[in-house]
Amino acid sequence: MDVPNNRSSVSEFILLGLSTSREIQIFFFAVFFLVYVAIIVGNLLIVISVIVDTHLHSPMYFFLANLSFFDLCLSSAATPKMIADLLRKRKTISLWGCMAQMFFMHFFGGGSEMTLLIVMAVDRYIAICKPLHYTSIMNRRVLTGSVLLSWVVGFVHTMSQMVFTINLPFCGPNILDDIFCDLPLVLKLACTETYVLELLVTADSGLLSFICFILLLVSYTVILVTVRRRSSGGLSRALSTLSAHITVVTLFFGPCIFIYAWPVSSFSVDKFLSVFYSIITPLLNPIIYTLRNKEMKAAMNRLRTQHVRSRQIF
Repeated sequence: MDVPNNRSSVSEFILLGLSTSREIQIFFFAVFFLVYVAIIVGNLLIVISVIVDTHLHSPMYFFLANLSFFDLCLSSAATPKMIADLLRKRKTISLWGCMAQMFFMHFFGGGSEMTLLIVMAVDRYIAICKPLHYTSIMNRRVLTGSVLLSWVVGFVHTMSQMVFTINLPFCGPNILDDIFCDLPLVLKLACTETYVLELLVTADSGLLSFICFILLLVSYTVILVTVRRRSSGGLSRALSTLSAHITVVTLFFGPCIFIYAWPVSSFSVDKFLSVFYSIITPLLNPIIYTLRNKEMKAAMNRLRTQHVRSRQIF
């Protein structure tokens, strides 16, 4: 890939956002502001509950707390600015702000969360198919190593793309038809040939997401088939346990596949998929896990009771 040495003349990008209508923008501002508050409260509540409540000190909830942390960081990478831009007539972001936004979106979303979801699938396989060896296999060293691995994979994943993107020259135009900076659209604005980098993004983000999604579905199928062979009664319990994981995996990988799995030159990023990926998924994850998990709901009730008692004392 040819990377010129001349410096970029573009210092900022203009984001077109979701709509040009003032009324619609105000409506989206109210909705997204409430959703973002719910994301913060919901995911923080899960993290705090897992840390404080000893009943949740198990590998599954340890991974769930880390997933909530990644969701919180993923949403915070772009959502606050997007919400603020809804009240601005001219929506701009600096060149380096754009690069930082892409870095953190791919770091927490594309790499770290993807790896963590795979680790959670492995955890469920061991818990359901090898219950007698579960505690010995999923020990503290494995848990810590798995989370560290997700951070490392996230960093390598995003740096493998950003190390080339950050040196690209941008000399105009500087208009992005989206709600935040993302690699496919930013690459189109570069003043040089980016075909090789586009293929890298397609493979690193799109193809990898598709392969991981298929592997996860296959792993869940193997778990269900294994449980069915052992006990017909255990199938319903396993299906109940895995249904939340399958839903979260589908919600996470679906938008990633549609956004990145096709060649950049022939596929325009759907800004509504971007909204779903950065706002809706981080909101649905805590809802799915808390509403379908009795232990998590009980832990949150105990946390609320402790908070009420502490306020009464003081």
